[in-house]
Amino acid sequence: MKIYTKTGDAGETGLFGGLRVRKDDPQVEGYGTIDEVNALLGVTRSFLQSNEISEKLRHIQDDLFTLGAEVACAKGKTDRLKMQLLDDEAIQRLESWIDEAEHTLPPLRAFVLPDGSHAGAHLHLARTVTRRAERRCWALELRPEVLIYLNRLSDLLFVLARQVNHLEEATETPWRPRSRQDDGTNS
Repeated sequence: MKIYTKTGDAGETGLFGGLRVRKDDPQVEGYGTIDEVNALLGVTRSFLQSNEISEKLRHIQDDLFTLGAEVACAKGKTDRLKMQLLDDEAIQRLESWIDEAEHTLPPLRAFVLPDGSHAGAHLHLARTVTRRAERRCWALELRPEVLIYLNRLSDLLFVLARQVNHLEEATETPWRPRSRQDDGTNS
């Protein structure tokens, strides 16, 4: 199979189900941003020291392909995918992983800056891109499970960033808001 088809050279792309849309269509933005999250998780996995967390991210990558395929479907054509779409069970799995990870962490007493180890910082970045994917998908008429999954995924990625930083003994930097009198020159 050739990687290039030349069918998108005029600024359009095909959705599952045959519909052609402009490449800047909100639906393309939705599944494109989901694909971006998936790629970020792949980068993150290359930095991870924890096989357990890496395996969770690999499972999420599989979920994101399913989610992206659903978002890339022409309206009313998801039956053509011939795959099981994400459901409440997938959402509950994310919630379970959030609860599991939180039990290993010190309580959060302040906002933390998105930093830490390479893997931790990349998980924070993946979290922010997941939030963007969620915002893009809210603009579409999608099943609630798609939107809930993305919301829980961003929560999980935040907790996993903290867990990775904790496991790798990387310091979490608390956010310290400046006072109104502070001109920003005091450290």
